[in-house]
Amino acid sequence: MTSAPTAAGRQDVVPRATSVETNGLDVIAEGERHGVPRSLFWPWFASNISVLAIPYGAFVLGFGLSFWQAVVASLVGIVLSFLLCGFVSLAGKRGSAPTMVLSRASFGVRGNRLPSFVSWLLTVGWETVLVVLATLATATIADRLGWGGGTGTKVVALVVVVAVTVTAGIFGFELIMRLQTWITVATAVLTIGYVVLALPKVSWSTVSALPSAPLPEVLGAIVLLVTALGLGWVNCAADYSRYLPRSASSRGVVGWTTFGASLGPVVLVVFGLLLTGSDEKLSTAIQADPIGALTTILPTWYLVPFALVAILGLLGGIVLDIYSSGLSLLSLGVPVTRPVAAAIDGALMTVGAVVVVFFADSFVGPFQGFLITMGVPIAAWCGIFLGDLTLRRRPYADADLQSPRGRYGAVRWDSVALMVVGTVLGWGLVTNTYAGWLSWQGFLLGPFGGRSGTWAYSGLGVLVAIVVGFVGTLVLSRGAVARQEGLPDDAVAPATRG
Repeated sequence: MTSAPTAAGRQDVVPRATSVETNGLDVIAEGERHGVPRSLFWPWFASNISVLAIPYGAFVLGFGLSFWQAVVASLVGIVLSFLLCGFVSLAGKRGSAPTMVLSRASFGVRGNRLPSFVSWLLTVGWETVLVVLATLATATIADRLGWGGGTGTKVVALVVVVAVTVTAGIFGFELIMRLQTWITVATAVLTIGYVVLALPKVSWSTVSALPSAPLPEVLGAIVLLVTALGLGWVNCAADYSRYLPRSASSRGVVGWTTFGASLGPVVLVVFGLLLTGSDEKLSTAIQADPIGALTTILPTWYLVPFALVAILGLLGGIVLDIYSSGLSLLSLGVPVTRPVAAAIDGALMTVGAVVVVFFADSFVGPFQGFLITMGVPIAAWCGIFLGDLTLRRRPYADADLQSPRGRYGAVRWDSVALMVVGTVLGWGLVTNTYAGWLSWQGFLLGPFGGRSGTWAYSGLGVLVAIVVGFVGTLVLSRGAVARQEGLPDDAVAPATRG
């Protein structure tokens, strides 16, 4: 353990990377808060530098956009999505608690179990898909190298990825921050190598000749990136800023989070636009096998470095997911410690990955459908959380975040209702063709041309869910927030239903 001096001159304990983090849902003590906003660059950059951002170029162009339309849509979608994460991170600095604990101020201590459950499903789902992709990537590259990409290779890859992920999840914040720094440096260097080797495949004449598309398709591409990137992180964004001192710069927290998370995807998606826009066969192959398709343009000698790029990039996202999924599980009221919660989620992740890798006939389509479906309620929650944060002028009351008898109450029915309404409206305005059991979605698209109309794939439902949550909170919760903040710091108010 290391010590840090405080204003009073005493020494407070700051955990090492080799110590198991004991903090769970509790508010981080003053003596444990350390670091500066720019330290947020490392985990956010590492978790979003994955070469999987390159195939998003093909997905964006799949809307029929011209190159310059696609560039604008990519910049807007990526930066806007991670700006949401930046604002949620601000709450972590102000409250020094996990995202799903701070959300109790919006929903009530018990009412917050609704968004906590959605958050837990989403993070476990994401960590599972990333483990699967890391395992399959290893097998694909091993097969091309002639080492065999069969069951044995997949087993070894799965064991290694799971071991690193679960270890990081159990040890917690300090090890994750250290690991992300290493991943950032290694992945950035190797990714530059990939771009240099793939650059000769770009044909500017072919890319610049791509025709333009109407507004609904541009909007659909923007929403695709918002949903696939930043919106998948908003429910855990404050988990990594909660260790910062409350005196840290708010602009710095928002800025470094947004910059760190956006930098890699902006560069890689734009390069993906150039690369896949130059080669229609590559673009088609990416739709079926994102990582495998990217290896087809590489010389054999760079396949091993590429494997490191792909796997390290995926690991950067997985370790953040398992840490936050454990915190979401705790916020549901499961009576275990944070390391045990991370281990439980690791076990579920492993079972899910084994089923998909070794037994499932199909994976990508149904899982994308699941993520779209879960993305709508998370968008509604994000709007509510940011609306509540906008209304607050004082720090969160630490003790009341843990008690349903405190100022935040047991259930805030206005917020619960807004999340339900935003989710229903959102599901009614998205089209989900990835899984037959989700074909009921899009039931409100009639005025917009129906499920096969012009606006069917514009992602209107995600935008509507965010707006309903944000505006509804500003209108309905102003009085409740004012009453909460009007209480003295040492007051314990009776349970309310604001």
